[in-house]
Amino acid sequence: MATTTVEFWFDPACPWAWITSRWMEDVARQRPELDVQWTPMSLWLLNSAQHADADYLSGHGAAHQRTFVLTKALAGLKQEAGNEHVKALYDALGERIHHEGRSDDALVSEAFEAAGVDASFLARAEAGEFDEALETSHRDGIGRVGQDVGTPIIAVNGVAFFGPVISPAPKGEQALRLFDGIVMAAEYDGFFELKRSRTRGPEFN
Repeated sequence: MATTTVEFWFDPACPWAWITSRWMEDVARQRPELDVQWTPMSLWLLNSAQHADADYLSGHGAAHQRTFVLTKALAGLKQEAGNEHVKALYDALGERIHHEGRSDDALVSEAFEAAGVDASFLARAEAGEFDEALETSHRDGIGRVGQDVGTPIIAVNGVAFFGPVISPAPKGEQALRLFDGIVMAAEYDGFFELKRSRTRGPEFN
């Protein structure tokens, strides 16, 4: 069976990316022919230059800034340890940030330990060692879809979209139907955008 490559860009601060990642995880579980590559991007890099006002910096921007060093650590981890370690750390961070609603400093060390990732990656990220790796992965995702988006970004066999933005994450057959629809859209070179206003907040189930 031919392998389908799916690239998934995320910022661990984004609840919408987290929900979409749980859907993507369920799809991959049911479709072993999928090769899902988990890649960090940064909402802080994306938004701080465009929305450097007090409201952004004290609201969502503050959360994005707190996780900026984590996106750098994830980029370094992808570069040196590979995809499985990135997924494990993202899972551990997401459970604590989104399901448990935590923002304390301890969640980071707990997540690294739970994922089996050496804490030195965080120290190296704080020292700026992985800045270039993050900027490269961030530019790769944003460069495919444009600046007026956020997370998540997914690419199916090289064709990238912002989204899907979903709440809650579909499961089972419904998850597969949504994925197949996205694959069909990716097959048409002229498809660019489909959108409606959100009528509910993030639902973590």
